[in-house]
Amino acid sequence: MAAADKVDVKHRSSLGGAARLAVAVGILVALGSWYYVAEIRPPPPTPCGSEGGPPVTAPRIRLRDGRFLAYSETGVSRERAVYKIIFAHGFSGTRLDAPRASPALLEELGVYIVGYDRAGYGESDPNPNRSLRTEASDIAELADALELGSRFYLMGFSMGCHSVWASIKFIPGRLAGVAFMAPVINYRWPGFPKNLTKEAYSQQELGDQWALRVSYYAPWLLHWWMKQSWLPVSTVISGKTNLPNRFDTQAREYAIKHRIFEKRMKLATQQSIQESYYRDMSVMFGKWEFDPMDLMQPPFPVHLWQGDEDGLVPVALQRYICSRLSWIDYHELKGTGHYLSLVEGLAEVVLKTLLVKS
Repeated sequence: MAAADKVDVKHRSSLGGAARLAVAVGILVALGSWYYVAEIRPPPPTPCGSEGGPPVTAPRIRLRDGRFLAYSETGVSRERAVYKIIFAHGFSGTRLDAPRASPALLEELGVYIVGYDRAGYGESDPNPNRSLRTEASDIAELADALELGSRFYLMGFSMGCHSVWASIKFIPGRLAGVAFMAPVINYRWPGFPKNLTKEAYSQQELGDQWALRVSYYAPWLLHWWMKQSWLPVSTVISGKTNLPNRFDTQAREYAIKHRIFEKRMKLATQQSIQESYYRDMSVMFGKWEFDPMDLMQPPFPVHLWQGDEDGLVPVALQRYICSRLSWIDYHELKGTGHYLSLVEGLAEVVLKTLLVKS
């Protein structure tokens, strides 16, 4: 065979190999795309009021971007109110989770409280672009729509407290005072000493450690991950977290036995578990736009309540935050767990401290 013929055969062989490789890559890409669509990509949400979606039962405001935000009011009327408070619910909560203060105290002090469904929860439209900044913006727009005035008070519980941190950062001029109740912590805030967060993180359930990793590194995978029975998944969502506080454990067992836990979850996630629970986890445990421990002292009182037997939020990390931010008035509750809304009389103490004693 002539040299030219040998070169041509070699060239054709090379082209054939490249073609086979291209076909193989194409097949892998097609299979990967199919698997993503079929298994990994979350199903689209079913917004309230849409075809096939849940009905709208709550009053709602329309935000600038077109989304609807649902809310619920308690206490005295807006017109009579001396103090106006916005309440940000926690993980698995809704607009109905306002502080359980006695009607007599609300009347005596002239307190109006509005709870709202954070984006994707309950009857508030999902926000695929949710961030810390949009959390604060939703609060400001709610206050404007309800004509709460130039300044209002803000309270948050558990996971909802990232909305409170965001408001201190992005809308400080709108706030008259702030109350955190058992605020959830992001272990990756830069202000923490590495050894402190490493120790606290290692004490969490294995499934919760992995849920936080996925929320941070691959939030797009979270919906798929949480469906896999063979993977370590969040014990918080399944209701199996080890709770060192006896009262917390009893309250959870009661809620599970009487299907309260199930009903709350159904209401909170009725539009999509991806746009409520998993989006919440991605924002809370993802990369933050700021470190709360870098915040300057705001021109209003800030209080934080934390149980020393909280099985969901490490008290050691909460103590460190409050030692760094000396302008936070820290209230540690002895022998108390995470579910502060169930502690008898605490709602009254929080309101009096925030509104009257500050």
